Amino acid sequence: MVERIKNISWWKRLIIIFSLLGPGIITGSVDNDAGGITTYSLAGAVYGYNMIWTLLPAFLALIVVQEMNARMGIVTGKGLADLIRENAGVKVTFFIFLGMLLIDVGNTTSEFAGIAGSMEVFGVNKYISVPIVGFLVWFMVVKGTYSGIEKIFLVFSASLLVYIVSAIMGKPDWQAIGHATIHPKIEFTLPYISMVVGLVGTTIAPWMQFYMQSSVIEKKLKVEDYKITMIDVVVGSIATVVVAFFIMVACASTLNLNGIEIHTAKDAALALKPLAGDMAQYVFAFGLFVASVFAASILPLTTSFYICQAFGFEAGVDKKWHEAPQFYTLYTSMIIIGVTIILIPNVPLIILTYYSQIMNGLLLPIVLISMFILINKPEVMGKYVNTKFKNIISGTTIFILICLSILLLVFLII
Repeated sequence: MVERIKNISWWKRLIIIFSLLGPGIITGSVDNDAGGITTYSLAGAVYGYNMIWTLLPAFLALIVVQEMNARMGIVTGKGLADLIRENAGVKVTFFIFLGMLLIDVGNTTSEFAGIAGSMEVFGVNKYISVPIVGFLVWFMVVKGTYSGIEKIFLVFSASLLVYIVSAIMGKPDWQAIGHATIHPKIEFTLPYISMVVGLVGTTIAPWMQFYMQSSVIEKKLKVEDYKITMIDVVVGSIATVVVAFFIMVACASTLNLNGIEIHTAKDAALALKPLAGDMAQYVFAFGLFVASVFAASILPLTTSFYICQAFGFEAGVDKKWHEAPQFYTLYTSMIIIGVTIILIPNVPLIILTYYSQIMNGLLLPIVLISMFILINKPEVMGKYVNTKFKNIISGTTIFILICLSILLLVFLII
């Protein structure tokens, strides 16, 4: 593609480039979902600026992991679930995806929790907001096309930049932020390690890897589109970390500084009102709503993709219901389950939301190990196997995650 656009005018080049963007930006942006916003808010409120350092290694790892996904999708034309099944066998695939399915039901429910909480800030009861949004999300995906839905998702991605405004309203101490990032106070305690695992699990969520690869295939990208796809991946990764950074800064500079305890992202929005004004509260809640609707659309969609790919069923947004009944039935079921759980009175949302992110962190090494093996197989990737540098980064990421997971399990047992 790069070669094909060299001899045309700059504005036509720009149109072609923008037409190829999407999977990386959307995947990166949807990573900042209700569970992610809750986790980042808790990190900022509890630890102040001292958790911001985790975003630096997470950013580098995110680019490498997303690039591997895009490359596998472009080269093989197959989803990650397809490749895992073909190379690891049905039994291993069954247990991996059973665990992912259960976690993603929890993740989907947390998105509807975010919708409920954000709309309550605006005075709308969850018994009104959650069913209506659930239906609209379902209708958009079931009745839409991939190209149309992608445009809506890109608008959602841009809307998440409101968290920059929210953070600035909190009047952060930039010098303290720089010092805490370079010289963080690292603790070897259960709450601290749990938070680190949760932050990594929400920044590089397991389900993201399946969505990224599936969307590359849905967009029908080819090897000649690789360089532009890399731009897409880098921009998406930057967007992920920038939004996460400003959420943590917003909560650290207001809630942590004033010793205010929160349990959900909704609590964070409400607590900002007396500290940074009405507008900060509504901006934070609006960002939570957009992120939750965004992820409530994509997360069950991703789950439906990888389950159907893993077990050989037809899947795709551009297909009709009768062409992919298992795909749409699973998608519909996940939305119904998520909506139903949220409408149960006194359901413990914080436990569901926060611990689903920790489970993401514990499951992530298994997914990354599978990817690492596949990306280095010449019979799968041909000449497009990993370079030594990418193996060092991805291998180091996997090793650190395994160490953190073991450390967390040790703390839990003790």
